[in-house]
Amino acid sequence: MDLRNLNIFIEVAELGSFTRAGEKLGYSQPTVSFQIKQLEKELGVQLFDRIGHTVTLTDEGRDALTYAHDICRMSREMVLGSAERREPNGVLRLAMADSLCEPLIAGHFEQFRSAYPKVSLHISTGDTGEQLQLLDHNEVDMVCSMDDHIFDTGYVIANEEEIGVHFVASAANTLAGRETVSLEELLTQPFLLTEKGMSYRRMLDGKLARDSLEIRPVLETGRADLICLLVQQNMGLTFLPDYVTEEGVKAGRLVRLHVKDFQMSVWKQILYRRDKWVSLPMRAMIDHLSGIKLKGNGCG
Repeated sequence: MDLRNLNIFIEVAELGSFTRAGEKLGYSQPTVSFQIKQLEKELGVQLFDRIGHTVTLTDEGRDALTYAHDICRMSREMVLGSAERREPNGVLRLAMADSLCEPLIAGHFEQFRSAYPKVSLHISTGDTGEQLQLLDHNEVDMVCSMDDHIFDTGYVIANEEEIGVHFVASAANTLAGRETVSLEELLTQPFLLTEKGMSYRRMLDGKLARDSLEIRPVLETGRADLICLLVQQNMGLTFLPDYVTEEGVKAGRLVRLHVKDFQMSVWKQILYRRDKWVSLPMRAMIDHLSGIKLKGNGCG
């Protein structure tokens, strides 16, 4: 069975068009049509219903697509297995949450470069929805997200770590010495928060909205380090993952507040598409990121 025909079949099924599949793969539409007919003849089934300009999978086509993905994946893994002793080489396209860039990349880039000198990184940042959109369009190879737990059968979770998230105050704040604080009392304070709609901020707003509550921050910024600095100056409270505030808490400049009946956590997850060939640079980055635990990182 010709792997080229299987790859063409997969692209036609995903794009729903012989023409678009040909454009993506560099073949003419007649060539794509011929290869599909050849595959159908070999399998003895009709893979697509061709009605007007619409191309849709038949029931037999859907079954064949599952096998096609498996065969192509195993073929790629066989090639990769024979090359395991080669040094990772090439460009790795990674999408990640902006708040993860400093603890995972800036703090460990020298170590990564030393271990994998022939791998170049191309990093895109954005919210989780934007990261997954890039992943689904094959514009990045993998995603490192910081959000609610993501589970989708179309993705492989290569590594994950649960991270606590807390309300945080300056050690000089009047709430800092309290054993517990009520949510209603907490919300009377000024807040410095990350931008609305971004991962844990979105989760916080959603949780509060279910109780008909809302925070109107006096400052919104994507700079978690700036928020930490201002909170240490007792300019207000914030809500951040524990890895961001760890050093400030250990140094005694920040205090995590224990809010009655309020708990939340987020997940660092490394994801790639199930049908994605896992290249040597991808394996190198997965191993590297999986070895970094966020609980020991933070802003001072």
